[in-house]
Order: sequence, then structure tokens, then C-alpha cells
Amino acid sequence: MLNTAWVALALAGFAAAQDFSIPSAWRDPSTSTSEADLATDAQNLVGTLSVDSSNGGVQGLGYWQSANWLSALANLDHFTGQTTNQQTVTDALNGAFASYTDFDQYQWWATAAYYAYRAYGDENLLDHAIATWQHVSNYVITSADASSGSISTKNFSIEGSCNGQSMAGGVFWRPTDDDTSVNTITTGLYAALSAFLGEATGDSTYTTAAVASANWIKNVNTNSAGLALDSVDASDCSRSDASWIFTYNTGKYIEGLSVLAASDSSWTSLLENTIVAATKDSPWQGSDGVITEGSSDSTDNDDVGFKSVLIRGLHEAWARNTGNGDLTALVEAYTDVQWNALASLASTQSGNGQTWFSTNWPGPGPSALIAWGQLAAIDVLVSAVDEN
Repeated sequence: MLNTAWVALALAGFAAAQDFSIPSAWRDPSTSTSEADLATDAQNLVGTLSVDSSNGGVQGLGYWQSANWLSALANLDHFTGQTTNQQTVTDALNGAFASYTDFDQYQWWATAAYYAYRAYGDENLLDHAIATWQHVSNYVITSADASSGSISTKNFSIEGSCNGQSMAGGVFWRPTDDDTSVNTITTGLYAALSAFLGEATGDSTYTTAAVASANWIKNVNTNSAGLALDSVDASDCSRSDASWIFTYNTGKYIEGLSVLAASDSSWTSLLENTIVAATKDSPWQGSDGVITEGSSDSTDNDDVGFKSVLIRGLHEAWARNTGNGDLTALVEAYTDVQWNALASLASTQSGNGQTWFSTNWPGPGPSALIAWGQLAAIDVLVSAVDEN
């Protein structure tokens, strides 16, 4: 019989041995700028892009990306205890959900609605998030689906397990009945949203869903370092290229783990391991710690528009682990590395007093305002406001 006390001791020792040290090669891992000045800088950044209150669209950004801009606005208010952006965020979210039916398969908007609910206490925003969760749940592989080899929303047979691990908890990428891809980003978004909703409502249905999806990522779609891979084909278990390792996949995974670990310590060791891998062992940054993924100012794509989602996920872990000084110091240093690079290497002061940011964080700054450069910067600055 397994000695559970020994296992618990071993796991505790493994967690304690985790290396949270800040690499000496990291560029500028601290800031002397005050929280108030950082908050002012963040609100000034908010003012550089306009928001269409009728449908939630943000100047120069794609529709998924617009939701991430609004997420940062809501989180800035939440972290500072203000309501400065409430009207903008609330009107935009209500406009988006009124304009489109079941458009949010990828859950960026539902997550924005949850952040706004957390910031402002508006139950209508929580309802938006729940409605999306209910819709997306139709595309989640359940244990019964895995056992039967089929799911009602798809017209093909599915593999119940891949590489010896159950496909239960995986979320399909697209809602069309013939699309076979199960993606980490859709699954990570679902895991995080489910965990948040479980925490907000006390309904264990959401938490159970979060656990299943987090386990799918852990068991089926991470590499040996613990970083999230991209996708698995549910029809034949083929997977995306092993080099497809993106900040946003691991960022949403960390966010979901952070919420789960806050109420169930059995997730803590995995969370800590993933944070260390994301900040110290990842392929998306240079030896100086500055993120280099998505560095093209001329082209807007997921690498550019979603890369600061990693910083948002790390901040969620920071906020929920204030008793672990080593972990929070590592996350804070990593955030400051990115913000200091943005502020000193990748920014340009415009003639009208705005600060423009490049998507190439090692620099140089841009020659004009680039909407996706502003988007990539905002979560970094908003997180720095709370962490410093």
C-alpha cells in the first residue's frame, strides 16, 4: 500500500527545492517608480486607444484582442480600487454581447466580463461570462465522450486517450462540426474561466470542469519542461510541432492553476514548477529575460497581441501567493524586466504627449502609434502597478 505520508513529504520537499532565484543576467529586474506614478502611466496608456461602446471594438485591434484591452482596463481599476474605466468597460462589454450571438467560442470576452465583474460587482457581467461558459461547454470532451469515442457537436470519431492519457477536459478549437483540433489556449481559457466562476459562485460544477481541463493540459499537452504545447488532433492524436510553444498558452495555464491552488494545495507544486519554467526555462526570451516573441511592429498576430497574457497569468499567481516571498519576488522581477525594457528600450514619446510602444521589447521604439504595440504593453504595466 502506498505510504501517503511519504508522498506528501516528498512533494513538500520537491516544492521547497524549487529554484526561485532571480537570474543575475536579467536586465533591470526592479523599479524605483512609485505605484502612483505607474498607475498614472497605465491610465495614460489606456487613453491612447479609443473604444467603440456599441460593440466593444478597440481602435486598430482585432476582436479577440479588443477583449484583452478591456481586460487590462478592468484589472487596472481592480488593482487600484478605482472605477475610472468602469463606464468604458461596462458599455463595451454589454455592446459586444448584445451584438453577437455565441461569438465567443474562444472565451476572451467571457474572461474580460469576469474581470469586470470582479472589479465592479456588476452581476450582469458575471451573467455574460456564465452564458459563454455554458456555450463552450458543448465543445469540451467529457469522460463519457472519451469512453464512447464521440462527442455530439462533432461529426467524426474521437480518440478517448492520446499517449496513454485521457482526452477528457480538452476543449475544441473551433465550433464547426468537422474541426478536429483541441487546443491549449481554448482549454486554458476554459480552465481559468471555470476556476474563476467556481470561486465567484461557490458552484463546484465549474471547479470540477476547471480541474478536468487543467489536467488535460498537464497530462496531454506539456513538454518535458512543463511548458504548454499548442494542439492535439482529437481524431488521430497527432500534435502540433514541438516548437510551437507560445507565451499565451502557458500564461492561461498558470492563471487557471493559480485559482485552483488557492483553494486546493495539491496544485501548488505544479503551479510553482510552471512559473519557474515560464520565467527561466522558456524559449520566448533572451538571456537578459526580455520577451522576444511577437516582435514585428508591421504585422499583428496572436504572438504579438496575446504575449502579455503571460504577464497577466503570472500576476494572478503573484496576487494569490503573497505568503511565498521567493515566488512573488521572482514574478515581480520578471514583470519589472519587461516593463523596464518597454519603458527604456521600446518606447517613443510622441509630439502630443503620448507614449508609443513597439512590439519589439528589446527596442527600438516605434515611429508611430501601433495599436498592437500598445496592447502588448498594457498588461505588463497594469501588473507592475500592483506588484511594485
